[in-house]
Amino acid sequence: MNPHHAFLQALSNTLPTLSIKTDTESTQHWGRDWTVHFDTHCQAVIFPKTTEEVSVIVKLANEHQTPLVPSGGRTGLSAAAVATKGEVVISFDKMNQIGQFYEADRMVEVDAGVITQSLQEFAKNQGLYYAVDFASSGSSQIGGNISTNAGGIKVIRYGMTRDQILGLTVVTGKGDILTLNGGMLKNATGYDFRHLFIGAEGTLGFITKALIKLEKQPINLTAMVLGVTEFNGVVTLLAQFGQALTLTAFEFFDQLAVDKVIAAGHTKAPFESQAPFYVLLEFEAINDDVLNLAMGVFEQCAEEGLIVDGVMSQSIGQLQELWKLRESISETISAFTPYKNDISVLISHLADFISDIEHIVTANYPDFEICWFGHIGDGNLHLNILKPANLTKDEFFEKCQTVNTYVFDTVQKYQGSISAEHGVGMTKKPYLTYTRTQTEIDYMKAIKAVFDPNGIINPGKIFD
Repeated sequence: MNPHHAFLQALSNTLPTLSIKTDTESTQHWGRDWTVHFDTHCQAVIFPKTTEEVSVIVKLANEHQTPLVPSGGRTGLSAAAVATKGEVVISFDKMNQIGQFYEADRMVEVDAGVITQSLQEFAKNQGLYYAVDFASSGSSQIGGNISTNAGGIKVIRYGMTRDQILGLTVVTGKGDILTLNGGMLKNATGYDFRHLFIGAEGTLGFITKALIKLEKQPINLTAMVLGVTEFNGVVTLLAQFGQALTLTAFEFFDQLAVDKVIAAGHTKAPFESQAPFYVLLEFEAINDDVLNLAMGVFEQCAEEGLIVDGVMSQSIGQLQELWKLRESISETISAFTPYKNDISVLISHLADFISDIEHIVTANYPDFEICWFGHIGDGNLHLNILKPANLTKDEFFEKCQTVNTYVFDTVQKYQGSISAEHGVGMTKKPYLTYTRTQTEIDYMKAIKAVFDPNGIINPGKIFD
């Protein structure tokens, strides 16, 4: 008998009420994420409802040497949640409850399968705020966010997902259940394994629950969209507005991104003028003094020739419309099968870095459309090369991959990261040494061997 079939049979005998799907439609649906580089080959999809069920699943998988792949909202962009070699997928869709709310601690316990937007709405109903936010918040799940240390648009003010996690419940690759940190702000009792599982892309075990820190609700969020004459001006604007205001976001995108979003009907142009680059910055306008300060910086930057034009939101509706310029980009360009690079460097290096990258891209892709956007406030850039209609997907990706070495050589030159927030998965695995030394990778492998000695948990992701 196929050992995976034996595993599924043993699982059905041990947990007779467990939902298991083996039909092709289900395995194709739950066996992939948003990446399109890899074909899906999934043996079955399992839907546990409790941490204890996950533990039983993992222990039986070890007995039968059946590899397991975690599946959350499947919004990942690095193929970390893709089954390609007949693995069994563990979906957390049925582990979707928001649990105890600790009012005095401004903390809530959630299952791994809770949708990001559901947590945001829960926090709002408590008069609080869940600060991690990005375009896929309506479908991404908390467990996946934690496993990739998701970033998003509010990092400049609130930090990454890691900064919101006060405790975790995990099932290791051996099937052991660990309750990590218990929500405490201060806990000086040795190694904090919580931080090993955050960003590990499901390679050490499965996150089943999390204790999430909630923030105070921001007051009167206000956005400005500014047209900028050159990229150096973007960095200058970050410095000048960042010194004057407490920014909650500082995003950038280029004219091509604006053109695509408008053509798709998501929103309209922010103003009549056009510019090579745009900045969207957001802050809390807690009083008129803050608004006057923001306008003062705007006027000074306009006098210096940094800004072509600009607009400031006057209502929540206008705020939402301006954000569509940035948040609609990924969805819009997905129709062009983009080849994505998610890279980061220190803000101090941004201007020189993007100049080097633009030279490489222009020299090697003279006929391709290049779409830039990113979280400039935290040094994160998204380079998107759009597929021409006359090339197949394979032809297009092959051309893009030939230049990856040049791009990542430049990342390494500035001691940056080949993956700022999307993770390594399988798409960035061949390039991991551009950011991590071989010694670091050896330590990573040694840590995985401790938590997952049989190598059954999300194998082939991050490293082989």
